Amino acid sequence: MSIEYREVTTHDIPQLAKIRMAEWESELYWMSRISGYLNRELHPQLALMPRVLYVAADNNIIVGFVAGHLTQRFGCDGELEWINVIPSYRRQGIARKLVKLLADWFIQNKAKTICVDGSGPFYEKLGATQLNKHWMIWNDIEQVFSANADT
Repeated sequence: MSIEYREVTTHDIPQLAKIRMAEWESELYWMSRISGYLNRELHPQLALMPRVLYVAADNNIIVGFVAGHLTQRFGCDGELEWINVIPSYRRQGIARKLVKLLADWFIQNKAKTICVDGSGPFYEKLGATQLNKHWMIWNDIEQVFSANADT
C-alpha cells in the first residue's frame, strides 16, 4: 500500500461524497455540501474564506480526506471541518497524517488555536483538549505538531 496525499480537486468530490454518506445523509447531500464548501459558497458558522481539503489516495482511489478553514468560532483561528477514512484503511496512520497536513496549512496561515466539533481518543492522542461538551481544541497547533514531528 502506497498512500499519496494531495490537495483535493473538483474531480474528487464524488468520491468524498460517497465516503461521507457512509456515515450520514445521502451522496447528493454531500456532493452539494462539499462542492459548496470547496467553492466558498457554503460557510460553516463564523468561517472565513481561506480553506483547504486534502485527500489520501491509494492507487487513485480516495481512502480518506480532511477539510479545514480559518474561523472566528469560539475565539479559534481555525477549524477542522471534516475528517474521514474508510473503515478498511483505519488504524494505519492515515487520519493522523491528514491532520498533520491540515496543521501545517493552519501554521502557514498563522492560525494557532484550532477547534474541532467532536471528541474522543483520536483527538486526545493528537493533543486536543475538551473545550466544551461537543468541541475540542488545540491551543497551539504548532507546538503540538512540532513536539510530535512523527505525527
